Amino acid sequence: MKSVRAVLDYLVAGEVSYIFGIPAGSVNAFFDELYDTPSITPIVTKHEGAASYMAAAYAKYSDSLGVCIGSSGPGGTNLVTGAANAMREHLPVLFLTGAVPVDTVGLNASQELHADPLYHSVTKYSQRVDRAEDLLPEIHKAVEIALTGVPGPVHIAMPIDVQLTDILEPAIPTFPQRTPLLPTDEVVLETAKTLASSESGFLFVGQGIRGAVDDVLELAETLNWPIVTSPQAKGFIPDHHPLKRGIFGFAGHEEASDLINHGKEETVLVLGSSLGETATNNWNPNITKNRTLIQVDYDATVFNRKYPVDHPLHGDIDVTVSSLITALNGLGVKRAPFPAMDSAVPDVTEEFNSQNVLWSLQEKLPADTRFTIDIGEFMAYVVHYMGVKSEDSFDINVHFGAMGSGIGSAIGAKLADPERPTVSITGDGCFFMHGMELLTAKEYDIPVLFIVMNNSRLGMVHHGHTLQYKRAHERFGQEEVNISQMAASLGVPNARIESMEDLNDENLSAILNAEGPAVLEVSLVDDNVPPMGDRVKFLSSFGK
Repeated sequence: MKSVRAVLDYLVAGEVSYIFGIPAGSVNAFFDELYDTPSITPIVTKHEGAASYMAAAYAKYSDSLGVCIGSSGPGGTNLVTGAANAMREHLPVLFLTGAVPVDTVGLNASQELHADPLYHSVTKYSQRVDRAEDLLPEIHKAVEIALTGVPGPVHIAMPIDVQLTDILEPAIPTFPQRTPLLPTDEVVLETAKTLASSESGFLFVGQGIRGAVDDVLELAETLNWPIVTSPQAKGFIPDHHPLKRGIFGFAGHEEASDLINHGKEETVLVLGSSLGETATNNWNPNITKNRTLIQVDYDATVFNRKYPVDHPLHGDIDVTVSSLITALNGLGVKRAPFPAMDSAVPDVTEEFNSQNVLWSLQEKLPADTRFTIDIGEFMAYVVHYMGVKSEDSFDINVHFGAMGSGIGSAIGAKLADPERPTVSITGDGCFFMHGMELLTAKEYDIPVLFIVMNNSRLGMVHHGHTLQYKRAHERFGQEEVNISQMAASLGVPNARIESMEDLNDENLSAILNAEGPAVLEVSLVDDNVPPMGDRVKFLSSFGK
């Protein structure tokens, strides 16, 4: 059998359902084997970069391995940004790239590229395989690395001749399973004693609490401590929970800022946040000033990066928090009931602006809608103003901040969780990078609503320069393009909003009831300053 056939058999054994990418000469042998692999559907995208975002989102929301593939040369380089994104998000994605035949290396072969060094800094493991008998063992090794410990992306480069070489039929290795990480009982008990003896404190939670929200809420209620979230963790703590104090960091809330900057709490418990720039408002020292810092994370490298940690707990959030609750109960600290409170309703005015449009649209969508948020000025409005009506309802990639990633992420998320309504909120700048994946969604009948905030400019750049330099270059803008007409040319249901009056059921019915993808274009130039002032102040601090 061909060595590449063994790779497909291995992925089938691991219950891989989708492979995202684009066929080309150096990976055609892989795609040819997919004819005989009905359990795996190739999602052929319009750009490899979008494929990488789809694979990452699929890995996140399916809690399984994502797989994407690109050709040697440009296909491999197009995937690198997605690998860096997956690395930052700790997502297990197998990146496969083709490579030129082994005996043509160094001869200026078509699309020749020594790809594996490019992936070293953006993956947990990267290797080119030059012998057919080593291909399956290296794939298995890479997948094991991707799924175990701190999850993350891996990369294997497969020369085309290696893929096509016959090998003896191998035994298919057992697909790896991740073993949960849990601190020792002694560390848990010591930390629980510190928590129990603290007069006051608060929880600072990041996106690492995904899958452990119920435990986190129980811990907060047991301690009777307020909860502050990072921007990336928006969507986990419901608005109606009485202990919620909002978001700290990029586009955050005044109540959360007051608690951190002026509160008297003596202990801060950090759960699932690496305490990076956007989560901490540019590493604000007040988060831990005169406070005891307890930090729980499965990535031990986050401890003591910027803030000295008094009690580091190296473990998965769910099992560690559950163990802390048990230990607290043993110390006599019991959970008190917290009835839900009414969610605050913002004052939506008749002004046609981003805040009013986004809130009004959310009110017309199902309460359990998941939003994948792209990069742009609209992101600040989403973080600051949109409500949290259901768990795990926002995918906000402020960490790596790749424009256009929210488009592919919506497609991958929908494939992973097909029953959940999924909406991508993107901008015209992002759409011009990866908007043709709208056609991918149509071809595979993937029902995602793409809301495109079209202001005919790079809005975050425009506002950032205006605030920081008191001027913005005219070339940050561009000629207005009717994106709804672009969608119409692809045969995709669409609507264009040019005023608050346009947000009516008649205009929206076709797109809200579409069986496949749909586009809602919001043609809006909003000259209000987005809630991103602290970011601008940080950038302005350099050079002074």
